[in-house]
Amino acid sequence: MRKSTLAFAVLIGLGAGFLWTGLDAVRGDSERAAALEAGARLTRELGLTDLCLFTEARYTRHLSQADWHAPFQDHPMALEHFPSGALVGVPATLRGPH
Repeated sequence: MRKSTLAFAVLIGLGAGFLWTGLDAVRGDSERAAALEAGARLTRELGLTDLCLFTEARYTRHLSQADWHAPFQDHPMALEHFPSGALVGVPATLRGPH
């Protein structure tokens, strides 16, 4: 067998696999829509409110449930341990004058 024949066979196989993934994506749209609707219904029934944006520290997982001193639990002048703490802004309640 020539190398070009083998390369052509591999190319045909990869092209067929690529087409198969496209057909599977189109076929799975209705299944994913049903799963998304089931997830939305479960969220409404359970009353889930917060989206978990970061998984590192407990004070960045659910911003509405974090206390003000959680980032400074080791020491008031301690450096931030987690990169997500730098992405989370200061709460509006702490921005104004006291």
